[in-house]
Amino acid sequence: MADAGSTSLIPTIERYLSLTNQNQQRITSNMANIDTPGYHTQEINFQQEMHRAVTSMADGSGSLNSSGLNSSGLETVGFGPRLTPASHDVKGLLERPDGNNVSLDREGLMLSQSQLQYAMGVQLVKHEFHQMLSAINGGS
Repeated sequence: MADAGSTSLIPTIERYLSLTNQNQQRITSNMANIDTPGYHTQEINFQQEMHRAVTSMADGSGSLNSSGLNSSGLETVGFGPRLTPASHDVKGLLERPDGNNVSLDREGLMLSQSQLQYAMGVQLVKHEFHQMLSAINGGS
C-alpha cells in the first residue's frame, strides 16, 4: 500500500520531464543550426539544473519577482516553479572553417540519451499513479 509521502515525487518528476523536454529542444536546435555559420553548440547542464530545481522546491523559494521568476530563476507553473535552464556553449568541439562546431553524431547521441531519460520519467509517473490507485483500492 502506498504511503502519503510517495505523492511528493510527482512535482519532482514533473520538473525532471520538463527539463528533459527542454534539453531535447536545445539538442534539436543545435541540429537545425548545423549549416549556420558561426553557430556554437549549446547545452544544458542537466544535473546542475535538476539540482537547482529540487533545491528550489526544498527551500520553498516559490515567490516571484517583478520579472515573473522566483529567487532561483524559475518561473512558477503547475505544481511549482517551471524550469528555465541556462544553456552555455560547449567547449572543446572541433570547429569548421565557417566557425560552426555542431556535430550531428554528438547531437544524435545526446538526443538518444535524453529520450531514454524522458522514457524513464514517464515510467516513474506511471509508477506513482499506480501506487495511488493501489492505495485508493485498499492495496489490492
